[in-house]
Amino acid sequence: MSAMSAPPEVILTGFADEGPVDKKAEAQLTMLSALGMSWYSLRFVDVGTGVKNVMKLNRADVKRLCRLHGDFGIRVSSLGSPIGKVKLLDVEDGTVNAFIPFDRYLANDVQRAVDLAGAFDTKLIRGFSFYHPRGTAAEDHVDAAAERLFRIAEICAKGGVLFGLEVEANLIGQNGRLLRSLFRKVNHPSLHLIFDGGNLSSQNLRPDQTFAEYEAMRSGIGWMHIKDYKIDTKLKWTGVVDEERLKNFVPCDMGDSAHEAILRDFRPRLPALARKLQKHGVPGVFLDLEPHLKGGGQFGGVSGTDGFGVALRALTNLLDYVGIGYGVTDFQDILSRR
Repeated sequence: MSAMSAPPEVILTGFADEGPVDKKAEAQLTMLSALGMSWYSLRFVDVGTGVKNVMKLNRADVKRLCRLHGDFGIRVSSLGSPIGKVKLLDVEDGTVNAFIPFDRYLANDVQRAVDLAGAFDTKLIRGFSFYHPRGTAAEDHVDAAAERLFRIAEICAKGGVLFGLEVEANLIGQNGRLLRSLFRKVNHPSLHLIFDGGNLSSQNLRPDQTFAEYEAMRSGIGWMHIKDYKIDTKLKWTGVVDEERLKNFVPCDMGDSAHEAILRDFRPRLPALARKLQKHGVPGVFLDLEPHLKGGGQFGGVSGTDGFGVALRALTNLLDYVGIGYGVTDFQDILSRR
């Protein structure tokens, strides 16, 4: 195939902590190597001192994990931080979500995420758009959230990293239209949006509705999470997702998240987006597997090593079908390293 006819490409990555049940670093990296993957998003990991969120890793943990990355030849695509999964306001609303005074949050948590991104040599931090008080309309809190997100983006810019705002239920940026509003109000080059189809269809959105939400946020998308969900018509939609009870996640070619249509639409945008990201030191456009095939929760999910492999094969089959290129290690790559 000539360079002129080569399809646009993405880089495959994933939240490897969804694979091995024990979340041990060696097990996660072994799974990725076996699947031919060279990148992963770092979220929960056991580096020998117990399972920790990446934000809780100490200096020795970071040093040992970086050494393992070198041993396995695997790099971190993004820091899977929980930044932004805190209350916007100090209001009792019946949830267990934490409220942290924002200046302290910036100085401690946000700066910590930026420092860790540097330590792990990644330019991307995944984050969220704050919990609004339960029972209030997300639309009423867009301005306040945008003010905070601008300050987060400023700290990220000083650290030379990009902040990705993931679409997710129960947060202010719970759909594409609200994320577009946040993106336009923040108006900062270090802020990008992260599309996640499963986080939309799990709100009982039909495929056409999910596609419409993708279209609304499309111009701000920097990378994508690949997760799919099969709508359970027996579940009555109340406007709030019970994240601890989500069990209907499926591979990306089996659910209601319109991945085929979305990836076909996204395909012609890939070359320009890759060039834009490369100016910030990002190697290209990442598609980040976060399958949740054995269940999801507020701060993570489970697929198992078997489920992670199923999710990867579903994604590569779909990419082949819509004409998007990708790279995984194959036998010839292994031979070339001898």
